[in-house]
Amino acid sequence: MKLHIVLCEPQIPQNTGNISRTCAVTGASLHLIGPYGFTITDKALKRAGLDYWDKLDITEYPDLATFLAQHSGDRIFFATTKSRLCHSDVIYPTQEDVYLMFGREDAGLPESLLAAHPDSCIRIPMRPTLRSLNLSNSVAIAAYEVLRQWGYPGLTAEGNLTEFAWE
Repeated sequence: MKLHIVLCEPQIPQNTGNISRTCAVTGASLHLIGPYGFTITDKALKRAGLDYWDKLDITEYPDLATFLAQHSGDRIFFATTKSRLCHSDVIYPTQEDVYLMFGREDAGLPESLLAAHPDSCIRIPMRPTLRSLNLSNSVAIAAYEVLRQWGYPGLTAEGNLTEFAWE
């Protein structure tokens, strides 16, 4: 089992850079669906995740149709503020890869895609009067919920002090 983070038409390079860093430290694969609102060589993108860029497993797709055609049999969860299902109420599969898809910062995922997959749409709870969380924060919240359910495979749950020792 592997976690895959999918960004559909990301527009803000700093968000994608931060998300790439989250993917690097968790071992998740990053899938980028075009068109983007920046270039991959954008300085802001690289600055946000520069020292992790070479540790990423990245796949790019020219458009959503290409991604969906290549992953038609995969378990995809669609993150949206419009879902009726909370991200932490889902029991994520442990015997297959999980894909978490996120839409554009300014528009989200296409409603036709969401309507076609109502049982796979997930939402992070938030106050009803506000639009949404930042994309990179949403990715981190959803990714860590999947990893928590899986027991944080391959991740270290213990850290060490640099000047002192834990008793």
